[in-house]
Amino acid sequence: MAEPKHEAETIEVLDAPPSLSPDHNAEVLGRDFTQAESDLPAGYFTSAKFLGSMFAIGASFGCGVGGFGLAAPVLSFINADIGPDANLSWVSLAYLLTNSVGLMLVGRLSDLFGRRWFFIGGNALATVGCIVAAVAPNVPALIAAEVLIGLGAASQLSYAFVVGELVPTTHRFIAQAWVFAWAIPSSGFAPAISYAFVQSNVGWRGIFYLLIALNAATTLAWFFFYHPPTFHEKHVSSRKSAFLADFDYIGTLLFTLGLLLFLMGLSWGGTLHPWASAHVIATIVIGFASLAGFFFYEAYARLKEPLLPMHLLKNVPWDVTVLLWALGAAVYYALAIIWPSMVATLYSQGHGFMWGGWMGCISNSGILFGEFVGAFFKRRTDVQIKVVFFIGSVFLAAMAASTPDTPIMAAVFVFLAAAFIGWNEILNSTVATIIIADQREIGTATGIAGSARSFISTVCSTVYTVILSNRLATTIPRGVPPALLAAGLPASSVPSFLSALTLGTPAAWASVPGLSSAIQAAGVRAYQEANAEAYKTVFLSTIGFCAVGIVSSFWTPNVDALLTRDVVVQLGGVMEKEEQGNV
Repeated sequence: MAEPKHEAETIEVLDAPPSLSPDHNAEVLGRDFTQAESDLPAGYFTSAKFLGSMFAIGASFGCGVGGFGLAAPVLSFINADIGPDANLSWVSLAYLLTNSVGLMLVGRLSDLFGRRWFFIGGNALATVGCIVAAVAPNVPALIAAEVLIGLGAASQLSYAFVVGELVPTTHRFIAQAWVFAWAIPSSGFAPAISYAFVQSNVGWRGIFYLLIALNAATTLAWFFFYHPPTFHEKHVSSRKSAFLADFDYIGTLLFTLGLLLFLMGLSWGGTLHPWASAHVIATIVIGFASLAGFFFYEAYARLKEPLLPMHLLKNVPWDVTVLLWALGAAVYYALAIIWPSMVATLYSQGHGFMWGGWMGCISNSGILFGEFVGAFFKRRTDVQIKVVFFIGSVFLAAMAASTPDTPIMAAVFVFLAAAFIGWNEILNSTVATIIIADQREIGTATGIAGSARSFISTVCSTVYTVILSNRLATTIPRGVPPALLAAGLPASSVPSFLSALTLGTPAAWASVPGLSSAIQAAGVRAYQEANAEAYKTVFLSTIGFCAVGIVSSFWTPNVDALLTRDVVVQLGGVMEKEEQGNV
């Protein structure tokens, strides 16, 4: 077992920051626990500790996704019940911001101090957040709940490095597919489940009742079964106080403030505040400056324990993998934002309440389908990524051909685009854990990748949203009023008709003077065509981001040689019992 350790140490010394000595760098990273699968005790992978930990990782991922994914499709119903509140968008913002910051912190801190209590605490915090959400009397209380849920989800969504280090490297793709399977209810079928809760006697609060039970179960599973190396096992001769004294507090502050302010400004623009407002400009500029300062500080300050070890960014194959992972996520968010609104606007007329919920499941189900399929093809990932990213991009751009008369074509294209991008997702998210030089930094590297993924996908999603709103501001006034006037609606009734389109209630339609069924049909058709024209522009805009990904894919690494049967971390309690039995 000495050979893998010496090889890891050699890479580590070569990649060590110039300001640190190799001895100190090894001390920060801690002991290397890598062992060959054949050296593990018999029955290790069927032990209660291992199986319980795998349950905890998968189930908590499903909870982390569902913490907002189940509530998002029915936010309008929630707002009608405990609102209305102009700050409703903060429900999603609170989750996004806290989760984006937390991903990097959980990865780095758990690398240094041990993982166990970060994951127990994260799931416990998410449980508390769901309790607050379930009894929320108003939207501000729900926002506070999503802050707690988002912070907890930072550990729940840190699945890639936790599951990756527990299984042989060659099985990491299948292990991630296992984790993704737990997202089928909370992501794949989230709209349908959410709509069903709204229609039930329990109402939307039932979503959080379900999440309370699941989060509580996963918290117990983490506590009883997950026993990775502790701080003292990782750093035999070191003290926590020394690590706390040397920790990168300034870098953490710059990163946290920078990411929060920048993402906040992007999310505010065009929704809560105009893009030219001081709120938006100030937060974006200050946030960007803080992030720039963070990278400068990490690069040039003589830090013993930097939040971002800069030598990771010198690993070009890893950089490319993270970029492709993030761009794939940007496609996912494009579909998550655009497809449900397309269904509601273009294709829901004449169908029941649940029809829209089931149709809304297509994009997320496609992503999960692609993730499962891709898990079984782990060889030559460099070739696979080139192919699947290109095909997914083509189908996504082809969505620009959608019209109000092509619901089947649109559904098929969305599913195929999502499936191939999901394939890209599982390949890159797994390769990102394999291609790093030293597996003792797997949490740090994957946490950075997760934050970068959130950052890039948020930028892309903002671009899509801005394009859609700007185009609708042009296409609706240009197409709908002329169609209404041509159909015979009085000009004075056009504003009330547009208002009725937004509300969609029988009372709203009845309040439009001079409205007949023929005029209504003509106006609705014009509104659908105006929306279809705006969606076309959005899907065409994805070509730019996808082109960056297609070009970048030519530098994707081939990790076949790294798919060993080594296990990076072993769970405590299993091996000790085996050793006692052999005495």
